[in-house]
Amino acid sequence: MKVVDNIAALRAAREHMGGSVGLVPTMGALHAGHIALVKQARAENEHVVASIFVNPSQFAQNEDLSKYPRDIPRDLAMLEAAGVDVVFTPTPDLIYPPNYQTWIEVETVSQGLEGDRRPGHFRGVATVVAKLFNLVQPQRAYFGQKDAQQVAVIKRMVRDLNFPLAIRVYPTVREADGLAMSSRNVYLSAEQRTAASVIRRALVSASKAYEAGERTAEDIRVVISEVIASEAVAELDYVSIVDAETLNVVEAITERPLLVSLVVKMGSTRLLDNMLLPAHLNTLEGLTQTLGGG
Repeated sequence: MKVVDNIAALRAAREHMGGSVGLVPTMGALHAGHIALVKQARAENEHVVASIFVNPSQFAQNEDLSKYPRDIPRDLAMLEAAGVDVVFTPTPDLIYPPNYQTWIEVETVSQGLEGDRRPGHFRGVATVVAKLFNLVQPQRAYFGQKDAQQVAVIKRMVRDLNFPLAIRVYPTVREADGLAMSSRNVYLSAEQRTAASVIRRALVSASKAYEAGERTAEDIRVVISEVIASEAVAELDYVSIVDAETLNVVEAITERPLLVSLVVKMGSTRLLDNMLLPAHLNTLEGLTQTLGGG
């Protein structure tokens, strides 16, 4: 496995790759969810490139960039064991050199949900991902379901800017109790970590209501809210039911796929999770067809 920290070395490594290339962008602090993306990329491509870059431009003003967990040696060992060919580890100054002025705004799908609560976040995401696509020139790029709005933003950017690649969306990888794996889980106290399993229970309850015939978005939101309220240390930030493709808010549910998203606060930590309805869409192919594509 090659580790490169500059653009010339990355492009030189890319020139020697014959066949298809899969890209797995990360911010490090890797867990089993990231490795699942790498393994999927390994299965579908001749070569795999991963990036580790804590992107400062996607942190909102109220978020502490300095506290984001970092462990590059551990991350590199995990990526090598999973079969990555090249890891790109740029610095912020390399990605955003002095007098940097070019940003990508994906308008409609960046609004609502996390876009409202983290101003500028998706501008930072879209810009850095576009730069990675340009540098690596992959045939496929791999993202996790947990960041579903991020996937929708990237999908729209890929379509609008005619990037010649496919977006693959891997199902959320979970702990044994159902909590979505996340780099932010390390911030949870023991009590918060135990309580956090309520998030998955709330989503499962919503799915059961949907399968039982519930077609009113407000009633499904009530189901989720009541489950979250059963845990004293859990505070519901928001629950949203939107069209899975457009991310438009839905009230009267039709047969179109839905994205049910929620954020729960455990102290100062925000935990994000989601699922598609109907539930059978929460597979690699179902998620890719609904949220990804290209």
